[in-house]
Amino acid sequence: MSETDSALIKKLDELNGRFCELQQQLGDPEVATDPRKFVSITKEQGKLRTTVTNYRNYKKLLSDIAEAQAILDDSESDSDMKALAAEEITGLEAKKTELLEQIKDSLVMADDAAIGSVIVEIRAGTGGDEAALFARDLYEMYIRYAEKQRWKVEQLDFSASELGGFREVIFNIKGPNVWAHLGYEGGGHRVQRVPQTEAQGRVHTSAVTVAVLPEPEELEVDIKPDDVIEHVSRAGGPGGQSVNKLNSAIKLEHKPTGIMVSMREEKSQHKNRAKAWRLLRSRVYEHYQRIERAQRDKTRKTMIGSGDRSEKIRTYNYPQNRVTDHRINLSLYNLDKVMAGGMDELIAGLIEYDKKLRLESL
Repeated sequence: MSETDSALIKKLDELNGRFCELQQQLGDPEVATDPRKFVSITKEQGKLRTTVTNYRNYKKLLSDIAEAQAILDDSESDSDMKALAAEEITGLEAKKTELLEQIKDSLVMADDAAIGSVIVEIRAGTGGDEAALFARDLYEMYIRYAEKQRWKVEQLDFSASELGGFREVIFNIKGPNVWAHLGYEGGGHRVQRVPQTEAQGRVHTSAVTVAVLPEPEELEVDIKPDDVIEHVSRAGGPGGQSVNKLNSAIKLEHKPTGIMVSMREEKSQHKNRAKAWRLLRSRVYEHYQRIERAQRDKTRKTMIGSGDRSEKIRTYNYPQNRVTDHRINLSLYNLDKVMAGGMDELIAGLIEYDKKLRLESL
Protein backbone atom coordinates (compact mmCIF):
# COMPACT_ATOMS: atom_id res chain seq x y z
CA MET A 1 0.00 0.00 0.00
CA SER A 2 1.33 3.45 -0.95
CA GLU A 3 2.01 6.18 1.61
CA THR A 4 -0.95 8.18 0.24
CA ASP A 5 -3.30 5.18 0.60
CA SER A 6 -2.06 4.52 4.17
CA ALA A 7 -2.79 8.14 5.10
CA LEU A 8 -6.17 7.78 3.40
CA ILE A 9 -7.13 4.68 5.44
CA LYS A 10 -6.09 6.43 8.66
CA LYS A 11 -8.25 9.43 7.75
CA LEU A 12 -11.19 7.16 6.88
CA ASP A 13 -10.96 5.41 10.26
CA GLU A 14 -11.17 8.84 11.94
CA LEU A 15 -14.22 9.82 9.86
CA ASN A 16 -15.93 6.51 10.61
CA GLY A 17 -15.40 7.19 14.33
CA ARG A 18 -16.75 10.73 13.95
CA PHE A 19 -19.84 9.41 12.11
CA CYS A 20 -20.56 7.06 15.03
CA GLU A 21 -20.12 9.95 17.51
CA LEU A 22 -22.61 12.08 15.59
CA GLN A 23 -25.07 9.17 15.54
CA GLN A 24 -24.87 8.98 19.35
CA GLN A 25 -25.33 12.76 19.67
CA LEU A 26 -28.52 12.62 17.59
CA GLY A 27 -29.95 10.22 20.17
CA ASP A 28 -29.32 12.74 22.98
CA PRO A 29 -32.64 14.35 24.12
CA GLU A 30 -30.82 17.68 24.65
CA VAL A 31 -29.79 17.74 20.99
CA ALA A 32 -33.24 16.66 19.78
CA THR A 33 -34.83 19.71 21.47
CA ASP A 34 -32.28 22.19 20.07
CA PRO A 35 -33.16 22.73 16.36
CA ARG A 36 -29.94 24.62 15.59
CA LYS A 37 -27.71 21.92 17.07
CA PHE A 38 -29.81 19.11 15.57
CA VAL A 39 -29.62 20.59 12.04
CA SER A 40 -25.87 21.24 12.40
CA ILE A 41 -25.14 17.63 13.47
CA THR A 42 -27.47 16.20 10.78
CA LYS A 43 -25.70 18.25 8.10
CA GLU A 44 -22.24 17.15 9.25
CA GLN A 45 -23.36 13.53 9.30
CA GLY A 46 -24.93 13.93 5.86
CA LYS A 47 -21.60 15.16 4.45
CA LEU A 48 -19.84 12.09 5.86
CA ARG A 49 -22.48 9.49 4.97
CA THR A 50 -21.37 8.63 1.41
CA THR A 51 -17.69 8.42 2.33
CA VAL A 52 -18.31 6.31 5.46
CA THR A 53 -20.76 3.97 3.69
CA ASN A 54 -18.26 3.41 0.86
CA TYR A 55 -15.46 2.82 3.37
CA ARG A 56 -17.50 0.20 5.23
CA ASN A 57 -18.24 -1.53 1.91
CA TYR A 58 -14.51 -1.33 1.11
CA LYS A 59 -13.62 -3.07 4.38
CA LYS A 60 -16.21 -5.77 3.62
CA LEU A 61 -14.55 -6.31 0.23
CA LEU A 62 -11.14 -6.68 1.93
CA SER A 63 -12.65 -9.31 4.23
CA ASP A 64 -14.19 -11.19 1.27
CA ILE A 65 -10.86 -11.10 -0.60
CA ALA A 66 -9.05 -12.46 2.49
CA GLU A 67 -11.56 -15.35 2.75
CA ALA A 68 -11.15 -16.25 -0.93
CA GLN A 69 -7.36 -16.01 -0.61
CA ALA A 70 -7.48 -18.41 2.35
CA ILE A 71 -9.20 -21.00 0.13
CA LEU A 72 -6.48 -20.53 -2.51
CA ASP A 73 -3.75 -20.95 0.10
CA ASP A 74 -5.36 -24.02 1.69
CA SER A 75 -3.58 -27.15 0.49
CA GLU A 76 -6.70 -29.23 1.25
CA SER A 77 -8.95 -27.20 -1.08
CA ASP A 78 -9.82 -29.04 -4.31
CA SER A 79 -9.03 -27.57 -7.74
CA ASP A 80 -12.67 -26.52 -8.44
CA MET A 81 -12.86 -24.56 -5.17
CA LYS A 82 -9.53 -22.90 -5.92
CA ALA A 83 -10.65 -21.95 -9.44
CA LEU A 84 -13.84 -20.37 -8.04
CA ALA A 85 -11.84 -18.52 -5.37
CA ALA A 86 -9.38 -17.18 -7.97
CA GLU A 87 -12.25 -15.97 -10.17
CA GLU A 88 -13.93 -14.32 -7.17
CA ILE A 89 -10.71 -12.52 -6.18
CA THR A 90 -10.35 -11.06 -9.70
CA GLY A 91 -13.87 -9.60 -9.53
CA LEU A 92 -13.49 -8.36 -5.95
CA GLU A 93 -10.13 -6.69 -6.68
CA ALA A 94 -11.69 -4.76 -9.58
CA LYS A 95 -14.56 -3.62 -7.30
CA LYS A 96 -12.06 -2.66 -4.60
CA THR A 97 -10.05 -0.44 -6.97
CA GLU A 98 -13.21 1.25 -8.29
CA LEU A 99 -14.58 1.80 -4.78
CA LEU A 100 -11.28 3.26 -3.54
CA GLU A 101 -11.40 5.86 -6.34
CA GLN A 102 -14.98 6.76 -5.37
CA ILE A 103 -13.87 7.11 -1.74
CA LYS A 104 -11.01 9.42 -2.71
CA ASP A 105 -13.44 11.58 -4.69
CA SER A 106 -16.02 11.81 -1.92
CA LEU A 107 -13.40 12.35 0.79
CA VAL A 108 -11.48 15.26 -0.69
CA MET A 109 -14.27 16.85 -2.74
CA ALA A 110 -17.33 16.25 -0.52
CA ASP A 111 -17.30 19.70 1.12
CA ASP A 112 -17.20 21.35 -2.31
CA ALA A 113 -19.97 19.14 -3.68
CA ALA A 114 -22.20 20.04 -0.71
CA ILE A 115 -22.29 23.76 -1.64
CA GLY A 116 -25.12 24.32 -4.10
CA SER A 117 -25.16 28.12 -4.32
CA VAL A 118 -22.47 30.71 -5.17
CA ILE A 119 -22.31 34.45 -5.64
CA VAL A 120 -20.08 35.55 -8.52
CA GLU A 121 -18.63 39.07 -8.70
CA ILE A 122 -16.95 40.24 -11.91
CA ARG A 123 -15.15 43.60 -12.02
CA ALA A 124 -13.40 45.39 -14.86
CA GLY A 125 -9.73 46.07 -14.08
CA THR A 126 -7.05 47.75 -16.19
CA GLY A 127 -8.14 48.47 -19.75
CA GLY A 128 -11.04 50.91 -19.39
CA ASP A 129 -13.96 50.29 -21.76
CA GLU A 130 -12.32 47.15 -23.21
CA ALA A 131 -12.02 45.62 -19.71
CA ALA A 132 -15.71 46.38 -19.10
CA LEU A 133 -16.65 44.71 -22.40
CA PHE A 134 -14.63 41.63 -21.47
CA ALA A 135 -16.30 41.58 -18.03
CA ARG A 136 -19.59 41.29 -19.94
CA ASP A 137 -18.13 38.50 -22.12
CA LEU A 138 -17.05 36.53 -19.02
CA TYR A 139 -20.48 37.05 -17.48
CA GLU A 140 -22.10 35.63 -20.64
CA MET A 141 -19.63 32.70 -20.63
CA TYR A 142 -20.66 31.74 -17.09
CA ILE A 143 -24.37 32.19 -17.88
CA ARG A 144 -24.08 29.86 -20.89
CA TYR A 145 -22.13 27.31 -18.88
CA ALA A 146 -24.78 27.50 -16.13
CA GLU A 147 -27.54 26.95 -18.72
CA LYS A 148 -25.75 23.83 -20.00
CA GLN A 149 -25.62 22.53 -16.40
CA ARG A 150 -29.30 23.46 -15.87
CA TRP A 151 -28.40 25.71 -12.96
CA LYS A 152 -30.55 28.67 -11.92
CA VAL A 153 -29.09 32.18 -12.38
CA GLU A 154 -30.26 35.29 -10.52
CA GLN A 155 -28.99 38.80 -11.24
CA LEU A 156 -28.14 40.70 -8.04
CA ASP A 157 -26.52 43.98 -9.09
CA PHE A 158 -24.59 45.55 -11.97
CA SER A 159 -23.02 48.77 -13.17
CA ALA A 160 -22.97 49.21 -16.96
CA SER A 161 -20.40 51.11 -19.03
CA GLU A 162 -21.29 53.46 -21.89
CA LEU A 163 -20.38 50.86 -24.54
CA GLY A 164 -22.57 48.17 -22.99
CA GLY A 165 -19.95 46.41 -20.89
CA PHE A 166 -19.97 45.86 -17.12
CA ARG A 167 -17.83 47.86 -14.72
CA GLU A 168 -19.17 45.41 -12.15
CA VAL A 169 -21.75 42.61 -12.19
CA ILE A 170 -22.87 40.43 -9.28
CA PHE A 171 -25.06 37.37 -9.74
CA ASN A 172 -26.08 34.16 -8.00
CA ILE A 173 -25.90 30.65 -9.48
CA LYS A 174 -27.70 27.73 -7.81
CA GLY A 175 -27.49 24.05 -8.63
CA PRO A 176 -25.82 20.72 -7.82
CA ASN A 177 -21.99 20.87 -7.72
CA VAL A 178 -21.95 24.57 -8.61
CA TRP A 179 -19.11 25.38 -6.16
CA ALA A 180 -17.20 22.22 -7.11
CA HIS A 181 -17.19 23.45 -10.73
CA LEU A 182 -16.95 27.24 -10.42
CA GLY A 183 -14.90 27.59 -7.22
CA TYR A 184 -11.69 27.74 -9.30
CA GLU A 185 -12.76 30.83 -11.26
CA GLY A 186 -11.72 33.37 -8.61
CA GLY A 187 -8.69 35.48 -9.58
CA GLY A 188 -7.36 37.65 -12.40
CA HIS A 189 -8.54 36.97 -15.96
CA ARG A 190 -6.47 38.59 -18.73
CA VAL A 191 -7.69 39.17 -22.30
CA GLN A 192 -5.53 39.84 -25.36
CA ARG A 193 -7.44 41.10 -28.42
CA VAL A 194 -8.10 44.08 -30.70
CA PRO A 195 -10.61 46.29 -28.84
CA GLN A 196 -13.71 47.67 -30.58
CA THR A 197 -12.33 51.15 -29.90
CA GLU A 198 -8.92 50.43 -31.54
CA ALA A 199 -8.62 52.05 -35.00
CA GLN A 200 -5.09 50.77 -35.77
CA GLY A 201 -5.91 47.08 -35.29
CA ARG A 202 -3.41 46.64 -32.43
CA VAL A 203 -3.82 43.91 -29.85
CA HIS A 204 -4.36 45.25 -26.31
CA THR A 205 -4.16 43.45 -22.97
CA SER A 206 -6.91 44.12 -20.41
CA ALA A 207 -7.74 42.59 -17.06
CA VAL A 208 -10.87 41.55 -15.21
CA THR A 209 -11.12 40.19 -11.67
CA VAL A 210 -13.56 37.47 -10.64
CA ALA A 211 -14.57 36.45 -7.13
CA VAL A 212 -16.66 33.33 -6.50
CA LEU A 213 -18.13 33.15 -3.00
CA PRO A 214 -19.95 30.13 -1.59
CA GLU A 215 -23.37 31.29 -0.40
CA PRO A 216 -23.77 29.89 3.09
CA GLU A 217 -27.06 29.10 4.75
CA GLU A 218 -27.93 31.37 7.65
CA LEU A 219 -27.07 28.60 10.13
CA GLU A 220 -23.50 28.44 8.80
CA VAL A 221 -22.53 32.06 9.43
CA ASP A 222 -23.63 33.91 12.53
CA ILE A 223 -23.83 37.68 11.94
CA LYS A 224 -25.22 39.59 14.89
CA PRO A 225 -27.57 42.42 13.80
CA ASP A 226 -25.79 44.77 16.24
CA ASP A 227 -22.55 44.22 14.29
CA VAL A 228 -24.07 45.62 11.08
CA ILE A 229 -24.63 49.30 10.28
CA GLU A 230 -27.25 49.98 7.60
CA HIS A 231 -27.29 53.07 5.39
CA VAL A 232 -30.28 53.90 3.18
CA SER A 233 -30.02 56.30 0.23
CA ARG A 234 -31.54 57.07 -3.14
CA ALA A 235 -30.58 54.67 -5.91
CA GLY A 236 -28.55 56.28 -8.67
CA GLY A 237 -27.80 55.26 -12.22
CA PRO A 238 -30.17 53.92 -14.90
CA GLY A 239 -33.71 52.94 -14.07
CA GLY A 240 -35.88 55.97 -14.78
CA GLN A 241 -36.99 58.80 -12.52
CA SER A 242 -38.87 56.63 -10.02
CA VAL A 243 -35.77 54.73 -8.96
CA ASN A 244 -34.03 57.97 -8.01
CA LYS A 245 -36.93 59.38 -6.01
CA LEU A 246 -37.14 56.40 -3.65
CA ASN A 247 -34.79 55.74 -0.72
CA SER A 248 -34.24 52.20 -1.97
CA ALA A 249 -30.43 51.76 -2.12
CA ILE A 250 -29.03 49.78 0.81
CA LYS A 251 -25.46 49.77 2.11
CA LEU A 252 -24.43 47.37 4.90
CA GLU A 253 -21.23 47.59 6.93
CA HIS A 254 -20.03 44.65 9.06
CA LYS A 255 -18.10 46.27 11.90
CA PRO A 256 -15.93 43.28 13.03
CA THR A 257 -14.44 42.75 9.54
CA GLY A 258 -14.96 46.15 7.91
CA ILE A 259 -16.71 44.44 4.97
CA MET A 260 -19.18 46.71 3.15
CA VAL A 261 -21.77 45.82 0.51
CA SER A 262 -24.18 47.96 -1.53
CA MET A 263 -27.30 46.98 -3.40
CA ARG A 264 -29.33 49.38 -5.52
CA GLU A 265 -30.70 47.46 -8.52
CA GLU A 266 -34.24 46.90 -7.22
CA LYS A 267 -36.79 49.70 -6.75
CA SER A 268 -37.92 47.96 -3.57
CA GLN A 269 -35.89 48.77 -0.44
CA HIS A 270 -36.99 45.41 1.02
CA LYS A 271 -35.63 43.46 -1.99
CA ASN A 272 -32.36 45.38 -1.97
CA ARG A 273 -31.96 44.75 1.76
CA ALA A 274 -32.53 40.99 1.30
CA LYS A 275 -29.98 40.84 -1.54
CA ALA A 276 -27.46 42.93 0.41
CA TRP A 277 -27.70 40.57 3.39
CA ARG A 278 -27.11 37.56 1.13
CA LEU A 279 -24.00 39.18 -0.32
CA LEU A 280 -22.77 40.27 3.13
CA ARG A 281 -23.19 36.74 4.54
CA SER A 282 -21.20 35.30 1.64
CA ARG A 283 -18.37 37.82 1.98
CA VAL A 284 -18.13 37.43 5.76
CA TYR A 285 -18.24 33.63 5.44
CA GLU A 286 -15.47 33.73 2.81
CA HIS A 287 -13.43 36.10 5.00
CA TYR A 288 -13.37 33.65 7.91
CA GLN A 289 -12.89 30.66 5.60
CA ARG A 290 -9.85 32.39 4.07
CA ILE A 291 -8.32 32.85 7.55
CA GLU A 292 -8.92 29.15 8.30
CA ARG A 293 -7.37 28.14 4.97
CA ALA A 294 -4.30 30.29 5.62
CA GLN A 295 -3.76 28.56 8.97
CA ARG A 296 -4.20 25.08 7.43
CA ASP A 297 -1.95 25.86 4.47
CA LYS A 298 1.00 26.56 6.77
CA THR A 299 1.23 22.82 7.33
CA ARG A 300 0.34 21.47 3.90
CA LYS A 301 0.49 22.24 0.19
CA THR A 302 -1.75 25.10 -0.92
CA MET A 303 -4.68 24.03 -3.02
CA ILE A 304 -5.50 25.72 -6.29
CA GLY A 305 -8.50 28.00 -6.49
CA SER A 306 -7.54 30.29 -3.61
CA GLY A 307 -9.67 33.01 -5.19
CA ASP A 308 -7.04 35.69 -4.64
CA ARG A 309 -8.04 38.43 -7.07
CA SER A 310 -4.43 39.56 -7.52
CA GLU A 311 -3.44 36.10 -8.79
CA LYS A 312 -3.42 35.88 -12.61
CA ILE A 313 -5.15 32.59 -13.31
CA ARG A 314 -6.10 32.62 -16.98
CA THR A 315 -5.36 34.34 -20.33
CA TYR A 316 -7.82 34.56 -23.23
CA ASN A 317 -5.88 35.21 -26.46
CA TYR A 318 -8.31 36.02 -29.28
CA PRO A 319 -5.82 36.27 -32.21
CA GLN A 320 -4.64 32.71 -31.45
CA ASN A 321 -8.13 31.41 -30.41
CA ARG A 322 -6.33 30.20 -27.27
CA VAL A 323 -7.23 30.05 -23.58
CA THR A 324 -4.48 29.23 -21.08
CA ASP A 325 -4.97 28.35 -17.41
CA HIS A 326 -1.67 29.24 -15.75
CA ARG A 327 -2.24 27.16 -12.60
CA ILE A 328 -2.19 23.85 -14.45
CA ASN A 329 -0.30 24.97 -17.58
CA LEU A 330 -3.21 23.95 -19.79
CA SER A 331 -3.71 25.64 -23.17
CA LEU A 332 -6.78 24.96 -25.32
CA TYR A 333 -7.11 26.23 -28.88
CA ASN A 334 -10.88 26.52 -28.81
CA LEU A 335 -11.45 29.91 -27.18
CA ASP A 336 -14.62 30.50 -29.20
CA LYS A 337 -16.11 27.28 -27.79
CA VAL A 338 -15.06 28.19 -24.21
CA MET A 339 -16.62 31.66 -24.45
CA ALA A 340 -19.83 30.00 -25.68
CA GLY A 341 -19.99 28.12 -22.35
CA GLY A 342 -17.98 25.03 -23.34
CA MET A 343 -15.81 25.09 -20.22
CA ASP A 344 -15.97 21.36 -19.41
CA GLU A 345 -12.40 20.43 -20.44
CA LEU A 346 -10.96 23.42 -18.57
CA ILE A 347 -12.89 22.69 -15.37
CA ALA A 348 -12.23 18.92 -15.52
CA GLY A 349 -8.46 19.65 -15.67
CA LEU A 350 -8.67 21.92 -12.62
CA ILE A 351 -10.75 19.43 -10.61
CA GLU A 352 -8.36 16.56 -11.39
CA TYR A 353 -5.28 18.59 -10.44
CA ASP A 354 -6.90 19.89 -7.26
CA LYS A 355 -7.97 16.38 -6.23
CA LYS A 356 -4.36 15.19 -6.66
CA LEU A 357 -3.06 18.01 -4.43
CA ARG A 358 -5.67 17.36 -1.78
CA LEU A 359 -4.89 13.65 -1.62
CA GLU A 360 -1.15 14.40 -1.28
CA SER A 361 -1.85 16.78 1.60
CA LEU A 362 -3.98 14.36 3.67
